[in-house]
Amino acid sequence: MRVFRCLSLLFMAIHFNISSAQVKSVGLPELRNFKKGEYKGGTQNWAIDEDRNGNLYFANNNGLLQFDGTTWRKFTMPNQSLIRTIKIASDGKVYVGGYNEFGYFMPNETGKLTYHSVSRLVDRKKIPLIDFIWKLHVINDEVFFQSFGRLYVYHTGKLRVIEAPSRFQFSFTVDNVLYLQDRANGLMMYREGQLIALPDTSTFNDTEIWGMVSMANGNLLIATLDKGLFLYANGTVRPWQNQANNFVLKNSSLGCTLIQDRFILINSVLDGIIICDKSGNIVQHLNRKKGMQNNTVLSSFIDSKSNAWLGLDNGITFVNENAPFTYFGFSYELSTVYASVFYGGYLYVATNRGLFYHALGGAFREDTFTLVEGTTGQAWNIQVIDGQLFCGHNRGAMLINNGKLSRILHSDGYWGFRKIPGKPNFLIGSNYNGFGVFEKRASGWIFRNVLSGIETSSSTFQVDDRTVWLKKDNDVYQLTLSADLQKFGSVKKYNSLKPSLKGIGSIQSIQGKVYFQTQNRFFRYSYDQSLFYEDLAMSRTFAHVPKFRYLIEDSRGNLWYTFNESIGALMKQPDGRFTNTIAPFSNLTGNLVNDFPSVNTVNPNNIFIGLTDGLAHYDLSMKTDFSSKPKAFIRSFSFPGDTLFIGNGIARRHSCNVQYSANNVKFSFSSPTYENLEHVEYSYQLEGFDEGWSPWSTVSMKEYTNLHEDDYLMKVKVRNSYGVESEAAVFAFTVSPPWYRHPAAYIFYVLLIAVTVYLIRQRIRMKIRKNKYYETIEQRRLYLEREAKIRQEQYELEKEIEKLKNDKLQIKILAKDKELVNNSLQVVKKNKILNGIINKLKDIDAETLDDSVKFQFNKLNKSIIKEVNTDKSWKDLEKHIKNVHFDFLKRLKEKYPTISPREMDLSTYLLMNMSTKEIAEIMNISGGGVELARYRLRKKLGLNKKENLIGFLMSI
Repeated sequence: MRVFRCLSLLFMAIHFNISSAQVKSVGLPELRNFKKGEYKGGTQNWAIDEDRNGNLYFANNNGLLQFDGTTWRKFTMPNQSLIRTIKIASDGKVYVGGYNEFGYFMPNETGKLTYHSVSRLVDRKKIPLIDFIWKLHVINDEVFFQSFGRLYVYHTGKLRVIEAPSRFQFSFTVDNVLYLQDRANGLMMYREGQLIALPDTSTFNDTEIWGMVSMANGNLLIATLDKGLFLYANGTVRPWQNQANNFVLKNSSLGCTLIQDRFILINSVLDGIIICDKSGNIVQHLNRKKGMQNNTVLSSFIDSKSNAWLGLDNGITFVNENAPFTYFGFSYELSTVYASVFYGGYLYVATNRGLFYHALGGAFREDTFTLVEGTTGQAWNIQVIDGQLFCGHNRGAMLINNGKLSRILHSDGYWGFRKIPGKPNFLIGSNYNGFGVFEKRASGWIFRNVLSGIETSSSTFQVDDRTVWLKKDNDVYQLTLSADLQKFGSVKKYNSLKPSLKGIGSIQSIQGKVYFQTQNRFFRYSYDQSLFYEDLAMSRTFAHVPKFRYLIEDSRGNLWYTFNESIGALMKQPDGRFTNTIAPFSNLTGNLVNDFPSVNTVNPNNIFIGLTDGLAHYDLSMKTDFSSKPKAFIRSFSFPGDTLFIGNGIARRHSCNVQYSANNVKFSFSSPTYENLEHVEYSYQLEGFDEGWSPWSTVSMKEYTNLHEDDYLMKVKVRNSYGVESEAAVFAFTVSPPWYRHPAAYIFYVLLIAVTVYLIRQRIRMKIRKNKYYETIEQRRLYLEREAKIRQEQYELEKEIEKLKNDKLQIKILAKDKELVNNSLQVVKKNKILNGIINKLKDIDAETLDDSVKFQFNKLNKSIIKEVNTDKSWKDLEKHIKNVHFDFLKRLKEKYPTISPREMDLSTYLLMNMSTKEIAEIMNISGGGVELARYRLRKKLGLNKKENLIGFLMSI
């Protein structure tokens, strides 16, 4: 009882120390290091500030750095100078100072930060070299730029120069008053344009003051580079003798910053930072060994959420001070933690490397955990039973006493231990091969025997009324202990608690009773009825809790459950009800040890949770508002040809018109939520395009392509690591239609259509008139053509008639010719006969005749001879034939020039279709002579024997 009374007093002391502070002295806060390769700047960061939107700005060797929680951006001054100081005014202007240049950055119309020089107002003829601007201050409506040689006061667009009495060192603003250190005059105060030396401050002339903060009762805390810490009040300087001063004297100071007016953060040259209370007691010490990337801290800043930002000599570090969690990790020599317990003033931790312990009431922040000798290896469990510390280890069941291994009770590997109800001196343990029984005797605990009947191994088991319940996979085994505790009398296996519920989720002991759970429904076992029945009250308690996998009851009756690699708790209230708490533990998501959840509640201010990389310390008294909503910003809006930066200081524009040719747009999002950045998620919806909100994602940009012309509203929400959603940030923009779908274009189209219809109508009318005219002309033409055709037909008919007449006449002529030829032939024959008569008359001797007969004879002879001589019918016939066939004879002569007149006559006779006999008579040749003449004619005409001579002559 005496030991527990001391422990209670210790817990009360720890509770008082922690609950009265926001900065925890147990464990280390979350650290996030940003290397220069990540922020794309120089190594050194000299000053830090925050704008009203929560964006952070850093005075870096390579320029001005801006961080919005998602993206780093860099801005430079015209002379590419490094920046040594920064301050953001209430109007959103970011004042900066560098080498030989100072001024401010301000968003332009597109929201992009652009630089405006104030140093241009300096008369360079009088002051050719401005030198470095080391500090700047904004007090009311005046801006002070301080170099070693001068103080430049900028007010309402005008610049006033105050020369240093000797040489300025640095300057500070405390309670809206400007203090400057002069190398010859000590501390000086600026008042109404004058520098007033403070009494008794020449002691600082041989050192450098790097920090000043306000203390209680009007005191000023002054941090020097190498002389330590001093308090100044009422004209008196005195050393501040305490732990913090000792640290500064050892490691040198580069400034200090107040935290919530209760703590002081002090930068050092050699060993990181310390955080002390206003009595100078060190509460927290962070350095490279404890996770920082550099031990030289050039600047520090406390943001709007009371978290610390450190500008290092090489990089930037974020310190999550405003959180109820601190951690024991690699710097405390811890690895994966499977269990922890507070015992005898020490915190014992079972890890994969062995069992470690640490004094909880001592200087916890400085020391590492110590390995219990002999426990190297896998330690699965550590628990206190009957005032004795038991360790379930890969090497056996161990007893621990005063940080040392007392003895190994059994060499089999053990998962854990449980008391046997009704047998206070007996203990059952689950090992790699089944179960073992331990007995408490006068000499202490000893291993008694192995329980036979089952060899199934599992770390999850409970004991109830001589029954051991063992969970393996999705099944539960009911193991009944024999009276002598030597074996399991019976073994039953269950794979469900109810026919409609498949599998068994977990078994756990709550308020001394064993519960079985599946799908957040809780059951107990009735030994009388040998069945599982549902505990409706407990099921209702977990009705609105996420489906969990493991459940643990801590020492104060709180119920801790794990789900989706995260953890939550039903905190027990004084009235017995439970309050579900999830948000504070969301930062641990993904870091819990699967299948071995570990929660050790020493008291409300000291809760230890096992992690894969150490131990988390949780303090319920930390007044962190997990329900406060984060802020979401649409950081930039980009489209081809332009980008609007909406989140720089004061937002300039909340809408935009985009040409249709540039209808591919991109949005970037941000949120000034710097805690657990990897768990910050965004959701967006483009009204007019998206049907609903997008799934939550850590991606902080969205691109849309080929948007149709319309009015759009982009909405973005952010969800922090605690699961709290922000209000939606909105940005309206319009995609203008293409020129051919612009309203003016439609008006033009209407007018064009109207004009076109009018012109078409007029053209149709004109065409109708032309068609009528042309139709008349055409009708006239057709009439004339028909008339001409009729005339032509009449002419052709007349010609045909004439031709017919000619043909008829020709036929008649031919007939007459034929007749004439026949007649001529008859005449020829007559003449031939008459010639024959004449010849015969010659044969008659006229002398023999009488005179009258002789006279008559001679008269007859003369008459016949006269008739023959006067007959010219043949010559007329030949002439007539030649006249009738003149054209034929002409063509024949032209075609065959060598043809003779005799052959031409033959051709004519043949053309007239005369017979050979008739031709012979006309030509006065024999028939054979006609055939010979025909042969010669064929030869001259070039005809072969098969060709028809008459047909050929007719074709000529």
